[in-house]
Amino acid sequence: MLLLFVVKMKNKTLHIPHNSFTVAEVADKFGVSTVSVRNWIKTKMLSTDVKGNITVASLQYFEANIIGKQKLNQRANKLYKDSHNHSDISKQIQDKINSSSASNLLGESYEALLSDAYRNEEGIFYTPHYIGQDMMKDIQGDLSDKTFLDPCCGSGNFILEAIARGFKPENVYGWDWDANAVEITKKRILEQTGYASLNIKQGDFLEIVQDLPKFDYIFTNPPWGKKLSKADKQKYSLHFSAGKSTDTASLFFFAALSVLENGGTLGFLLPDSFFNISIFESARKKALQYRIERLVDYKKPFKGVLNKAQAIILKAENPKSNHHVRAEFNQQKVSLKQVYFSKNPKSIINFCIEPHEVEVIEHVFQLPYITLENHAKFGLGIVTGDNKNKCKHHPQKDFVSVYKGTDITKDGIKSPSLYIHKNLELYQQTAPLELYLAPEKLIYKFISKELCFYCDTEQRLILNSANLLVLHEDFPIIAEELTKLLNSEFMSWLFQKIFATHKILKSDLQSLPIHHEYFQKYGTFTEANYLVYLGIKKQDGTYILK
Repeated sequence: MLLLFVVKMKNKTLHIPHNSFTVAEVADKFGVSTVSVRNWIKTKMLSTDVKGNITVASLQYFEANIIGKQKLNQRANKLYKDSHNHSDISKQIQDKINSSSASNLLGESYEALLSDAYRNEEGIFYTPHYIGQDMMKDIQGDLSDKTFLDPCCGSGNFILEAIARGFKPENVYGWDWDANAVEITKKRILEQTGYASLNIKQGDFLEIVQDLPKFDYIFTNPPWGKKLSKADKQKYSLHFSAGKSTDTASLFFFAALSVLENGGTLGFLLPDSFFNISIFESARKKALQYRIERLVDYKKPFKGVLNKAQAIILKAENPKSNHHVRAEFNQQKVSLKQVYFSKNPKSIINFCIEPHEVEVIEHVFQLPYITLENHAKFGLGIVTGDNKNKCKHHPQKDFVSVYKGTDITKDGIKSPSLYIHKNLELYQQTAPLELYLAPEKLIYKFISKELCFYCDTEQRLILNSANLLVLHEDFPIIAEELTKLLNSEFMSWLFQKIFATHKILKSDLQSLPIHHEYFQKYGTFTEANYLVYLGIKKQDGTYILK
C-alpha cells in the first residue's frame, strides 16, 4: 500500500485549477496564517474541492457574508475580531482626561479597557514604570539641549521618565498611532510640567520617520508582532534595509536607528525572540555594528505574554574590538565581550551566560568540526489537521502506529499509544515518504528544553511533535553514534547556552559543532571521553576549561 502511495505521488499532477485557491494563497490574501484558513475550512466557512483547494464560490461567499459580519472561530479570526468598542473606550478615556483623575493612572486605566485580543493584534503592552526607570538609569548630566524621542509612546512612561531625568519638555517628542494614548501622554506632561506639548502626535512612525530630524536619545517599547500585510512588510524591509527581519519590533528598531544622532543612545524593550530567533538575524547584525552598552532580562512582566521582555541599550558608535557589554539576568551582572556575539551562529545575542561559559563555547568552536547543514535531510512529523478524530487510541484496520514527541526518550522509545490510517494523503502535511521509510533515521522531540534523539531503524511514523533527519551516505559518523553525541549532557548544555529556546529547530541543529575527529580517535561515544577530547570538565552544573 505504501509503495502504491509513492507511485501515486510521483504521478500526481501539482497544478492548481483556475477555479480554486490554495490555503497559502487565501492566507496571504487576508493576511492571516494558514492555520487560521484551515480552521475556517474545518468550521465549514470555506469549502474545498477534491484536491483540498478552496473553491472560488465559497471564497466569494465568505468575503461577502462572513468577514466582518459573523463571529469567526477565535483562533482563526485574530485579524477581524475585536471584542471591545473603540468609540466607547474613547468616550471613557476622554471623560477621564477631562476629569480630575490623576494623569499617572490614565495609562493603566486605558490598558485595562483594551481586550486581550486587541492588544495581541496590535502588539500593545505598555511598559511598566520600573522597567522604564531601569532602562534609562544611565542617562545623566546636562540634558537641557538634548532631544528625546519615543516613536511609539503609548501612555508616556518613557516620555515622563525622560522629563524627570532633565530633558526639557519642549525637546521631548513622541508618536503613537493611538489618539487616546497620545492625549493621555499630553495630559501627563501638562500636569507634571505645566507645558502644553505640541511634540506628542498621532501618527505611524514607520511612515513619517523619513521626515524627522536626528535625535540624541531614543527609548521605546515597540509593538511586538503587530499584524502587517505582506506588502507592507516588503515595503518597510526594503526602505529600512531590514532583510528578513520584518516583525514590527525589528522594523521599528531599524527605523529608530535611521534617526539616531551619531553618538546618540537608543534603548529598546523587545521580546526575547529578538535575541535568538532566525527571523531577527538581520536586526541583530545591525545592532552588533553599534556599541552595545547594556543587555537586560526582565523576565515576563506582561500578563498573558509568553515571551520574556529583554532590553538592549546601545550607542551609535563603532565598538572597539575589546568592548565589553554589561549583561544583567537572574539578579546577576556580568561583563561579556561584544565580539563574542558576532561569532555566534546567526549572530545570536545569548547574554544570559557567564564569562567562563563563553570561554567554553568559543573553545569548542575552535576545534575541528562539521555540521549537519548539507549533510542530512530533515523532515517534519505528520500534521494530521485533526488529531482528535484522525488519531485513534487502539489499532484498527488499515491503521499503523504513530509516535509523539513525548514517546521519544534518551533511553529509547515508548510503546505507541496512537494509530493513524496508513494512507498519508489524508493528512494536512507530511514529509516525503522516503524519509519516514529510511532504513535508518534520527527522530527527535520538537518541543523540549534539551536535545532528545532516538535512532529509528523500523521506519516508524511520527506526528509533528517530533521531527526527523536522515544522514547523507558520506557522513563520517554512523547514526547510532551521532544519536549518543546529540543526547549527551554537554550537547544539550551547549544547545541551551547558545540558542536559549524550548524548540529544537532545524536551523539550530544545523549550526551545532559535530566534532567528527573525536570518533576517529575513540570510535564509540562516551560522555567522559568526549569531555577529555574537548579539554573541559563539568563543575557545579556547568562546564569550564581544564
